[in-house]
Amino acid sequence: MMRTISIVGAGRVGRTLGRRLRELGWRVEAVVTQSRGTAQAAVAAIGGGKACTGITPEVLRADVVLTTTPDGALEPTARAMARVGGRGWRGKTVLHTSGALDSGVLAALARRGAATGSLHPLQTFSGRGTPKLDGVIFAVEGDRQAQRVAQQIARSLGGVPVVIRGGDKPVYHAAGALVASQALALVEAATRMLMKIGFTRQRAQKALLPLMRQMLDNFERLGAKPAWTGPIARGDYATVRKHVRALRQHPKELRESYEALALLAGRVLAVKPEKAIRHLRAAMGNKR
Repeated sequence: MMRTISIVGAGRVGRTLGRRLRELGWRVEAVVTQSRGTAQAAVAAIGGGKACTGITPEVLRADVVLTTTPDGALEPTARAMARVGGRGWRGKTVLHTSGALDSGVLAALARRGAATGSLHPLQTFSGRGTPKLDGVIFAVEGDRQAQRVAQQIARSLGGVPVVIRGGDKPVYHAAGALVASQALALVEAATRMLMKIGFTRQRAQKALLPLMRQMLDNFERLGAKPAWTGPIARGDYATVRKHVRALRQHPKELRESYEALALLAGRVLAVKPEKAIRHLRAAMGNKR
């Protein structure tokens, strides 16, 4: 297995993966960011590598180049790397870590002979603490060599590689965002609802977090439909109507989110989705 790596755009993801790979015996070569200070900080966090400001030929000292820049910077970064490396890219493997983009953004490097693909860990990277990677799904796509290298890296990190089509990346990433990002907005909204009626933030979180943990535990053990509880699961649409009326005192986005999520629950969880949705629309005063 290839054991040398350069990291371009060493932010949260790059630092985390770089550090873990170094601990597993990989030699870290170039660590590239836009400024000397951030590059040196990244090298310190990773525990190895040479701090570089901008793309330099030193990037090619590694067999594998991991590009962890923001999505909008991937394509111009790939073009810059292709200009600097020229034919030196032949035989190298370049992987990016975007969840929504496929290997097409690395086309400039593919034309130079590099194997190109993507490796995306379905995990949150807050920058505070080191996220767990054991058992985490890593979405892999790209050409055959890139897929092989990406799968090897994912397994060495303790993850589970899953090969997906490049065109499916946006749906894959939207699913992750729905759970990790929008669900956070959901629990924060529920927290503020309780605070508005007198709870402290600490008490609100203490009330809601056990509900979420038990729901997730039931989902994991029993599956979605057996784990489903609440008024819609019981067919108690009168209570849904009360909820909607009460939420008129809250921001419009919160009320609309409640209604949209209620309809979504009816669609994906109810035994008879169309019937559930009709009842829900009636409870919401929406006849469409």
